Amino acid sequence: MRHFLDLSDAGGDAIAAMINDAQDRKAARAGWAKGRPDSDRPLDGCVLAMIFEKNSTRTRVSFDIAMRQLGGSALILDSGTSQLGRGESIADTARVLSRMVDAIMIRTDDHAKAEELARYATVPVINGLTDRSHPCQIVADLLTMIEHGKALPGLEVAWFGDGNNVLHSILEAATLMKFNVRVATPAGYAPEDEFVQMAREAGCTVTLTQDAVAAARDTDVLITDTWVSMGQDHAHNKIAAMSPYQVNEALMAHAKNDAIFLHCLPAHVGDEVSEGVFESSQSVVFDEAENRIHAQKSVLLWAFEQLG
Repeated sequence: MRHFLDLSDAGGDAIAAMINDAQDRKAARAGWAKGRPDSDRPLDGCVLAMIFEKNSTRTRVSFDIAMRQLGGSALILDSGTSQLGRGESIADTARVLSRMVDAIMIRTDDHAKAEELARYATVPVINGLTDRSHPCQIVADLLTMIEHGKALPGLEVAWFGDGNNVLHSILEAATLMKFNVRVATPAGYAPEDEFVQMAREAGCTVTLTQDAVAAARDTDVLITDTWVSMGQDHAHNKIAAMSPYQVNEALMAHAKNDAIFLHCLPAHVGDEVSEGVFESSQSVVFDEAENRIHAQKSVLLWAFEQLG
């Protein structure tokens, strides 16, 4: 059974295959209606159940459209309209859904829920986001970097702000794809050491600093995320700590001239990123958002053992 809870579940060769497949399928669809299935309809008749315990725009729409383009379909469950909201266990949900659908995607808080779902499911389980990691987003990010002329091995990637789930998956991607990461966070907001050590043991240079300018200097890619994630408390104090790490024109000036800016969205323009950077030609955030569809398709095909 191929579950995709973290990037390492697939490995570097499979991630590279996903990116190549996503590029090919995206190019083949140029000018097509978004809901038109790909010519080969590789998941014809397959159904994906999507469990949402956190709000979503890009994950919800991209997985739905991805399944349509692959010839399949998707259905949505959330805690308010399913028995999960009334206390049915993850284990029982996994066993029931495995009898009814062909794969399950979950977007939730505690990573242990995704792990339990995968443990009891007899169909592939995909992590659409947990508090620990966000692997599907990073496949889209890697695809976007490559589309904009960035070769991954040896790439210098800089992260600014909170050491969160997205950063964890970036560090895991660095481990697999052999690029370097500079992490600029305020004291107390560094990423989990597990991910830092994983990348370093793989030969990547991971720099942890509280100096945003030092992190930005001569980098190829600058990435940030919203400072306060869904459900987090003490927002006022956190925003105050994060304010020196805004990606703005002054910070971008320290990066390479052809550096690009990524953000998984939704963005709070004026907080983690200035309007000038967000709307600039170096910002590729809407290419990145679209690429969620193409990346999701490749993740699904890998999980269905049709890729890699």
